[in-house]
Amino acid sequence: LMQQAQKGFTLIELMIVVAIIGILAAIAVPAYQTYVKKAKFTEVVSATAPYKLGVETCYINTGALTACGAGSNGVPAATTAAGVNVASVAVAANGTITATGTGTVDGKVVTFAPAAAAAGSSGLLDWTKGGDCIAAALC
Repeated sequence: LMQQAQKGFTLIELMIVVAIIGILAAIAVPAYQTYVKKAKFTEVVSATAPYKLGVETCYINTGALTACGAGSNGVPAATTAAGVNVASVAVAANGTITATGTGTVDGKVVTFAPAAAAAGSSGLLDWTKGGDCIAAALC
């Protein structure tokens, strides 16, 4: 009698496929979580926009950054619990903006320090980004 051709997959073949899927999932899930945190941190960075505008307005009106703190000369007052991912936004007396994230973004902080624009620069002020969000690769 002729032997019948094999139909379907053997147990070993199925185990190999499951192992490959498991390895891919183990690599993909942490990468996905990093992307989610980066996306959430954009809310923290964008929360600084009205403060940047306020500091620039203050700089235009006063000619110096020393009087550009929160709540004065057109700079918005500091806020707390500003959003789902934003814990607070504050502005120092020299116009430096500090935005702190909530636990959803590990409480990371981004800062923007203003300086008079260098010659040939396109803007009014040059902003230097800082904070622990840089080392965490969130901003």
